Amino acid sequence: MKLIFGDNQFFGINHMSEEKAQALSERFSKLDSVINVIDHAYEAGIRDFMFTTHDRVQQICDHFRQHPNRYRGIRLYPAMPYAHKYANLVADKGVMGAVVDVLRGDGSSSGALRAMLHAGRGALQQDPITIMRLLVDAELRMFHDLQVEAIFLQNIVTDLLLGLGARNAFEEFVSYARRQHGVDAGFITMNLPLLASYLRTCGVERPLLCASFNKSGYLMNPSRASYEALIQEGGQRFVAMSIFASGAVTPAEAVAYVRGFRNIEAILFGASSKLHIEETVGYFQERAVAVPA
Repeated sequence: MKLIFGDNQFFGINHMSEEKAQALSERFSKLDSVINVIDHAYEAGIRDFMFTTHDRVQQICDHFRQHPNRYRGIRLYPAMPYAHKYANLVADKGVMGAVVDVLRGDGSSSGALRAMLHAGRGALQQDPITIMRLLVDAELRMFHDLQVEAIFLQNIVTDLLLGLGARNAFEEFVSYARRQHGVDAGFITMNLPLLASYLRTCGVERPLLCASFNKSGYLMNPSRASYEALIQEGGQRFVAMSIFASGAVTPAEAVAYVRGFRNIEAILFGASSKLHIEETVGYFQERAVAVPA
């Protein structure tokens, strides 16, 4: 297993407390505060970082590119899309207006985009797979010249596509990530057993799946037992998140629980202080559960 450092805390996300979420949002309103925490994680030995495609991540990526020697060996896992960005655009401009706005703002001068815009919005609506490819390219633009290990589809889109039975979208996302960008595709989900079963029917082999996994069963739908059975079965690659269940599970309990499942490839966690990062990394290293590379 390895540790992947997440970014929820940087954007004021706390699933258990709105008050804590607001405090985090205020604390990390300036880039320097974000970079300080990233530096603490890097100094603690972490080399793997998951970032959502929030507009502010562009600044973080710019900082990495400006200081390549300081962040030698860093590996990134973009998670797309950043839902609130699209929600705000849709509210203002409608679905197709939002898509056009994002693609035009990318500045990539894509030939496919120019042709589709010239043909009109009807062409956009009739070719969702091409739009998906263009949006993936647009979202990944901020990570150029950095080492991207895998790209993840956020759960809000993963689970929507799952509910719609959008087989072509899953197949093409995996294929396009490998063919065009040379990386694995991953999926964040709130229903791991259902997604894993559906991807098998799509012929997606050894998918990279990220979901909550903790002793308390927090955010494990439909049940903790179903997740445990699936992970023990193998055949997929798993990234466990929310292992502390937003504070409901102690570090000792969390580590003892996850270490019993060998098919977990990585653990995704977030922290907002040097002490918390060092304690978490040290705890994992001590128990040889997830030692950063």
